[in-house]
Amino acid sequence: MEPPPCFVGIDVAKDHGDLAVRPSQEHWQEPMTETGRQRVITRLKELQPTLVVLEATGGLERPLALALQTAGVSVAVVNPRQVRDFAKATGHLAKTDRLDAQVLAHFAEALRPQPRPLPDESIQALAELVARRSQLLEMHSAERHRLATVSERVRAQIQRHLSWLEAELKTLDDDLNQRLQVDEERAKQAIRLRSVPGVGRVLTLTLLADLPELGTLDRQQVAGLVGVAPLNRDSGKRRGPRVIWGGRARVRAVLYMAPLVATRFNPIIRTFYQRLSQAGKPKKVALIACMRKLLTILNAMLRNQSSWQPAIPSQGGAHP
Repeated sequence: MEPPPCFVGIDVAKDHGDLAVRPSQEHWQEPMTETGRQRVITRLKELQPTLVVLEATGGLERPLALALQTAGVSVAVVNPRQVRDFAKATGHLAKTDRLDAQVLAHFAEALRPQPRPLPDESIQALAELVARRSQLLEMHSAERHRLATVSERVRAQIQRHLSWLEAELKTLDDDLNQRLQVDEERAKQAIRLRSVPGVGRVLTLTLLADLPELGTLDRQQVAGLVGVAPLNRDSGKRRGPRVIWGGRARVRAVLYMAPLVATRFNPIIRTFYQRLSQAGKPKKVALIACMRKLLTILNAMLRNQSSWQPAIPSQGGAHP
């Protein structure tokens, strides 16, 4: 006989994790060490939970989530904002580690988020390097802007820092290139993505690192995951403007730059943009639609393991 459904929420902190079980209301705490994670896995195998839910907490959750997935436990890593909104909606206004674990267990039981395969170690390493590259570029841009407003003494310090940042960026780019060379599957994906006019190296790296699901989802799912799917704002007879919201902000920010190039050099995106503009769509609305169109094309290319073929017309937003 199958065990009755049970749901586990795990609130992961730096040193420990709080675990809560529904409907039994069981609660315990484990250190987030290798030994502690093994005890969690052993206990959860005894419970045979229907679903385990963790919040995405900037990487602290990854070792436990990967260990659970490897052990065959059904686990979903969810957006903290969604969990906090759920907590408020169910009257849980206070916030402690124990309460957070209970809310996560309730969230798992009520909403049953879909478990998705977690990125493997190679993708996680790539994502860390891409994130670090973005951080270095932000620092470089900020320092360059400061040059015009500081004294000679401080300017010399900033220039030394700029030189260091440029050297670090070069080292980082060499590391990224090397990783793509040794990862045959990722290298093939990069070649396919780069073959599309408007898709450059930065977007390619960002998609490989921060959107590993690309090519495994349908077009609605991938648009929702990135946050470029239009959301209704209607009430009664009022029909509000459609907006985009949520999703993976870093992917969306990099993806936004691609249509600016694609509307000039990519025949399919250019035609699509011109049609929207002639229909009276505002420029930003048309560009976001082009983002979604381009993402749909890239998703289909990786799913079908095909290359860019501009001569074949697009069918319903699928790969051209």
